[in-house]
Amino acid sequence: MIKTTMRTLPAMLLLAFSGVSAAAGFQSLEQNASGLGTAYAGSAAVADNASTVFFNPAAMTQLAGFHFSAGVVGVSERHDFRPGSVDGGENMALPNAYLTWQLTPNLSAGIGISRPFMLDTRYPAGWLGAAEGIKSELKTVNINPSVAYKLNDTVSLGLGLDYQRMDVQLTSTGNVLKVDDNALGWNAGALFTLSPAMRVGVAYRSKIEHDLSGRLNGAAARTDIDTPASFTLSVWQQVSDRWEAMGDLSYTRWNAIDGFDLDNSWRLAWGAAYKYSDSAKLKFGVAYDRSPVSDSKRGVIMPDNDRLWLSLGGQWKFGRASVVDVGYAYRYQRDAKVADGAAVGKYDSAAHVVGVQYSVGF
Repeated sequence: MIKTTMRTLPAMLLLAFSGVSAAAGFQSLEQNASGLGTAYAGSAAVADNASTVFFNPAAMTQLAGFHFSAGVVGVSERHDFRPGSVDGGENMALPNAYLTWQLTPNLSAGIGISRPFMLDTRYPAGWLGAAEGIKSELKTVNINPSVAYKLNDTVSLGLGLDYQRMDVQLTSTGNVLKVDDNALGWNAGALFTLSPAMRVGVAYRSKIEHDLSGRLNGAAARTDIDTPASFTLSVWQQVSDRWEAMGDLSYTRWNAIDGFDLDNSWRLAWGAAYKYSDSAKLKFGVAYDRSPVSDSKRGVIMPDNDRLWLSLGGQWKFGRASVVDVGYAYRYQRDAKVADGAAVGKYDSAAHVVGVQYSVGF
């Protein structure tokens, strides 16, 4: 029985992670609240606070002196399984903090602490799909030191190291799995300042290989899972004195993860910001996430499907250097059909995402 369960561990873990947080699959973009209002469009090119450490380290060269940013994004998910109207969704919080400093006119450094992957899905113990999943919990902490160098007025390059802690707990009827691991990865980026009114950013995050170990029903357990590599292309443009426009195209290599039959996925986002006054800015955004999980691979632990984002936000400046950002997004997900053991039906899913961020430069 334990051997059979052990062979299913990678699939259990993948299903648990698919659909978490911002992007389809377990890739999370909710690493700040300042980008929430534009659905994270322009994420690798905006560079208006220290959270660019995560999105594109090269853009740290846009920040003079010291910059600090901290915030939290809350996600309230609903996954209503029918027949039966059983909701497996839960509330999650993703905090973050970042610091950058300009060492010389051309050299900058920074560090970020965030939770790029997080999941908390819970069903009643006696529900129809209990043999496949009851509680699925994932927690990560990512520490990301980075450096950036400005080659000239047009080109900046950045590189970062990712030290990531992952803790996983999965339960189903008769099974309790608890595993964890620490692993290393890296990220890099480039920023092209084509004019004072236009920037283009590219960013890459590497695959991170986690060798998870712990206990399964009291016995030693071990399994591997990788986080996928991703590439992002972003554009930011100052359209007029009051309007900014931004866009994002990201690509995630899910099919490079060993042992899983997944499709590569992409995400497209567009956003705008309107300068209402010298101290206030309004934000808008829309995004589409393509899921890597097909109907035949979908499970009850996290029934992922394609998503549409509708986002709003605001930014207020206080004094000479303090900024507060707030954002909200409604995340609509296509109905997801599931045939997972005894759980044969359909999910009606959606999420509300809210966030607040404080940033200061000096």
